[in-house]
Amino acid sequence: MEDNNWQLFNVNSQLKSSLASLFFYLLMFLSIMKLSFAADTIAVAQSISDGQTLVSSSQSFELGFFSPGNSKNRFLGIWYKNLSGAVVWVANRNSPIADAGGVLTINSDGNLILFDGTNSTVWSSNISRKAEDPVAQLLDSGNLVIKDKKTMQPVEIYLWQSFDYPSDTLLPGMKLGRNLKTGSEWLLTSWKSADDPSPGNFTCRLSIQGLPSMVTYLGSAKLFRSGPWDGFNFGGTPVSPTLIFVPYVVHSEDEIYYSYEPFNNPIITRLIMDQSGSLLRVIWNERSSKWDTVFLVPPDQCDQYGQCGANGICNINKTPICECLKGFRPESEGMDSNNRNSSKKCVKESSSDCPNGEGFLKLVGVKLPDFIEFKLNESMLLKECEMDCLKNCSCSAYASTKLDEQDKGCLMWYGDLIDMKNLSGKTMGHDIYVRVAFSELGSERASNGKKQVKIIIIFSIISGMLVLSLVFCLIVWKKWKGGKHKIGQESCKDNVEVPLFDLASIDAATNSFSQENLIGIGGFGPVYKGILPTGKEIAVKRLSKNSGQGTEEFRNEVALIAKLQHRNLVWLCGSCIQGEERLLVYEYMPNKSLDYFIFDHDRRVLLAWQKRFDIIMQIVRGLLYLHQDSKLQIIHRDLKASNILLDSNMNPKISDFGLARTFEGDDKVSETKRVVGTFGYMSPEYAVNGKFSAKSDVFSFGVLLLEIISGQKISSFCHPDHHHSLSGHAWLLWNEGRAMELVDACLEDSIVESQVLRCIQVGLLCVQNLPKDRPTMSSVNFMLANEEAKLPHPKEPGFFTDTSCNANTATRKEESNTVNVVTITMLGGR
Repeated sequence: MEDNNWQLFNVNSQLKSSLASLFFYLLMFLSIMKLSFAADTIAVAQSISDGQTLVSSSQSFELGFFSPGNSKNRFLGIWYKNLSGAVVWVANRNSPIADAGGVLTINSDGNLILFDGTNSTVWSSNISRKAEDPVAQLLDSGNLVIKDKKTMQPVEIYLWQSFDYPSDTLLPGMKLGRNLKTGSEWLLTSWKSADDPSPGNFTCRLSIQGLPSMVTYLGSAKLFRSGPWDGFNFGGTPVSPTLIFVPYVVHSEDEIYYSYEPFNNPIITRLIMDQSGSLLRVIWNERSSKWDTVFLVPPDQCDQYGQCGANGICNINKTPICECLKGFRPESEGMDSNNRNSSKKCVKESSSDCPNGEGFLKLVGVKLPDFIEFKLNESMLLKECEMDCLKNCSCSAYASTKLDEQDKGCLMWYGDLIDMKNLSGKTMGHDIYVRVAFSELGSERASNGKKQVKIIIIFSIISGMLVLSLVFCLIVWKKWKGGKHKIGQESCKDNVEVPLFDLASIDAATNSFSQENLIGIGGFGPVYKGILPTGKEIAVKRLSKNSGQGTEEFRNEVALIAKLQHRNLVWLCGSCIQGEERLLVYEYMPNKSLDYFIFDHDRRVLLAWQKRFDIIMQIVRGLLYLHQDSKLQIIHRDLKASNILLDSNMNPKISDFGLARTFEGDDKVSETKRVVGTFGYMSPEYAVNGKFSAKSDVFSFGVLLLEIISGQKISSFCHPDHHHSLSGHAWLLWNEGRAMELVDACLEDSIVESQVLRCIQVGLLCVQNLPKDRPTMSSVNFMLANEEAKLPHPKEPGFFTDTSCNANTATRKEESNTVNVVTITMLGGR
């Protein structure tokens, strides 16, 4: 019996030992295989190889290596674990791995690193903040994150997350928009093809200009643009199925973005930017085990960006689908094969006296025009919005920022209206008020006017005040006819505000600021030619990081020129401030600048004397407006030949107001410790003591006048017989009765001698050393325009001698005599 017990004990001992060993090896095996089956994290010194995966804790998402379509390349990606055809994120989009040798690991600094089979790094999370105890985790949301286990926070903070770097898919909780503090952007980029997840040509962005809207691009060109976000949906897109997902837009000081959440947990939905440029909302159908498309944008032909051109509107239920807005007509008649306005532009049917003979036509339920040139005022009521738009002759339309039009919020458009669409009941639209001539407001206005007249007549008969009622009738009738509508007549000129441009629109207009579009480089930065979707040519000044000028000059130019409207001042179309970009958008001047002609040996002959005199007089009128006729007295402080631009008819326009200053009240002289401008054109009191006034501009004009007459540049003039400056040389010739020797030789056959001598004398009066001796611009205008006017004898000019001139050479290489110069070196028209 004892032997049997001993044998039984021995068997039990061996069995227990075997079970213990088995359990130990099982634990070891599970520990080793942990990453392959159920792990959702990897820590330092751990890795996953091709064939192994991370799986989120709820088994929803999986991270590992895959080959798309028919490709043999390997990519690290995230996909739905149990759903087909659903890769939602790719790490190494631009760096495929040629074989199955890929390995993902996390280093001691907290960076995820992807190696290929040769142990070369093909991708990294590239975080700069070092972690003490880093770990990477695949969350149930599909977000791959890096966090520090040593850092305990009430709200978990991620050192890095894949949600910040979307591929072609927007999952619930992901953002589409912009970080306003860092300038980084969340956007979707299509795959190149079903076999290639590298970034394709199509992107989807949240535009934050004006009101948030969704925009699809092909390169830098817009393909589709939704209407603005209205609090529930994007205008012009199918109404969101509220039982599937709940969309929202968040706008704070730090960020602005679009996102969404599923209506309830069982629903699986995603937004995809596909390889053809379409934006799809899909939902997983459990019954059919496939992805169903909820909606697709653009939904129809009318949603192709700018389908009907400038001032046209698209209606998919009409044939042709394009028509001009009421009060407008095609610039050239006819439609193309796609039923589009063949001229791609509609113009006003009839001209009117702005603002006297114009009003607004209400369009109901439309997709609002693109925010190319616009102004947004969130505190303005709709009625105030109407009045403000009416005062500005450039304002083409206005709308409320709210659908109910009850709350504050005003949008105003300037110039042509682009990308409008009539919306059906399935989509939400806005109302917009388009500026037209009174004669185009139609029968409704006439009917209303007649009703008012009838009411007044009946009332007057009853009350016995027939005479008074007839007066009222006349007032109402004239208002209906548009004969005496004078609201904002003066403000049309005085209350102009600069519209804002969308950076993407400028990027597209300038071909992504390409070298081919570069037309000049100056102190502010490079200048590019651009063409807006309306066909309008623009010149874009882009503030350079290395510019001597900065935000102060940028704001100064916008603030000043916005208040100026004169035919001899360059027109500022708008500005753009987005991220680090600072852009000024001007009308394009095809004939470049004055210095391009008068200082060039061959081109100077194109400007005969009469044209030069005409240019001189127009510059005078522009300066007279700045000094005397504008609401603010403005001192330009950098008047020179390169800042006089020439339009297609060679009419001059004064440009570059970055250094300009205003005077208020009786303050006639100001002083600064920061002298800026261009040497040679600076007056003595400004260059030496920092004092400037209107007489400083008069001095600069005098130098410019002598340059136009002589064809000689102040900064490069040098005479073989003396060291005097150009103005000093002119003064010597004047005193010796040889003033005509100053005249450019190419003008010999076209000069009017008396006119030329008068211009030389006025130029010398303007460059006199003391400000009190110089004439005002109104006096300059009078002296040049009146042959009979008697002129005083000029005194010695300021900077009579040019000490930098080498008397042994007739010419010299031009030196850089500028401080914070705003000169534009012209390469092409602008």
